[in-house]
Amino acid sequence: MIRNTGEGTFEKDVLERKGLVLVDFWAPWCGPCKMIAPVLEQVAEEHKEEIEIAKLNVDDHSIIAQRYKIRSIPTMILFKDGKPVDGAIGMRSKDYFKELIRKHK
Repeated sequence: MIRNTGEGTFEKDVLERKGLVLVDFWAPWCGPCKMIAPVLEQVAEEHKEEIEIAKLNVDDHSIIAQRYKIRSIPTMILFKDGKPVDGAIGMRSKDYFKELIRKHK
């Protein structure tokens, strides 16, 4: 399951979590963001024991987006034990995310 996060919950959802959390920085008007959403849903379902996925709407939560210097969307940042360790900008395949999980477990 993918959760929505923002200013009120980001710390608990991402920074205080143990293990891997992938944050998808997106916006409703972003075409590539809509295209990657089903890929992230599949990753969340197939790897639910290994990773959590959170979505952050950059329009609604610009303070967090600025903190992580988000300039293009979709941007995905992988956090491990609350620290950013990897990431990607733009469309990625399911295999990319599987490799990212394997690399950082």
